[in-house]
Amino acid sequence: MFMKAIVKQIHKLLIKNNLKLGVAESCTGGLLSELLTRLPGSSEYFILGLITYSNEAKIRLLKIPASLIIKKGAVSKEVALRMAESVKKLVQADCSIGITGIAGPAGGSKIKPVGTVFIAVRAKNKIICRKFIFKGKRLRIQRKAALESLALLKKLLK
Repeated sequence: MFMKAIVKQIHKLLIKNNLKLGVAESCTGGLLSELLTRLPGSSEYFILGLITYSNEAKIRLLKIPASLIIKKGAVSKEVALRMAESVKKLVQADCSIGITGIAGPAGGSKIKPVGTVFIAVRAKNKIICRKFIFKGKRLRIQRKAALESLALLKKLLK
């Protein structure tokens, strides 16, 4: 299964390179953190997983300006980038991931339909942020977002 394979690859890469990771999740609700901590030894690299589901949590815990959320929306490239940057700084990690999106079934709009997800990944002084529009029901969207974030991290670590 692809899920197990990518988790194992990330696990090995982070341990081999002695890198620490922090994640800030919204629409995935902790799924990414759960995947990363499934394997024994994940405590060598996994420092923190924050589920900043509400705007208030993003503002209070990640110090994302309320004005940015009002202007760009909680589901935006700018907020995903800030999430990754803030969690990295918060735990002084080498790598970080920020995920924000609309998993549904409600909450979408014409501009940002259900399945819209922004993922920002920081590693090795590089950053990547991508917008995705995943199809499917809530759990499928959450899984795709978590897996895609790992694929982006792998890309930066190689």
